[in-house]
Amino acid sequence: MLKFVREVFRDIKNTGSVWPSSPALAIAMTKGLAARTGKRRVLEVGPGTGPFTKKLLKDLRAGDHLDVVEMNKLFCEALEKKILEPFRRSHSKIHVELHQGRIEDAQLDGNYDLIVCGLPFNNFPPTLVRAIFKDLMELLIDGGELVYFEYAGVRVIKGTLVGAKGKKQLKEIRGIRRELFDAHQGRQQLVMANLPPALAVRLRKAAVPVATGRT
Repeated sequence: MLKFVREVFRDIKNTGSVWPSSPALAIAMTKGLAARTGKRRVLEVGPGTGPFTKKLLKDLRAGDHLDVVEMNKLFCEALEKKILEPFRRSHSKIHVELHQGRIEDAQLDGNYDLIVCGLPFNNFPPTLVRAIFKDLMELLIDGGELVYFEYAGVRVIKGTLVGAKGKKQLKEIRGIRRELFDAHQGRQQLVMANLPPALAVRLRKAAVPVATGRT
């Protein structure tokens, strides 16, 4: 816990939280995995200390593949030592790989059934927010699901603490969220049992119809 708090204040822009996510939020974020059949490919982005990672690992089965992308070196070291390496030793038929770095730079094969994202989008420039969402949606299979969260009322609260430029950025991010929600069958779940309460937002990648020409 102390390591998490220390890293938050060292890099608040990329960490975005002052407290690890709750088990209730972890359940909401990962529940889409159970509905997937066959060998499943999962990507987690921005796991921090691993509250969602732990829940994902509990739900994986033989033949599944999990990629974890985290940019913070200390978080990566803790994840590997305390969570991922012990899991690998006892689950040889499940592939789990940790990638240290930004999601924009990660070398991933794609074709994921589920992407769980813990990035603090409201801390990022709108251009970066749009680019990351575009990349993540492209990594999904048709019908795959991207799940991310944000704190309830975060943009309203943050809007009282920033200047005109910050308010403009938050408005643009709200617009991006609305576009994604409309384009990808968006759904959201309010999780009160989290500090602070959070919204788990689910986006589904629809199959793109194949254009056919007339003869």
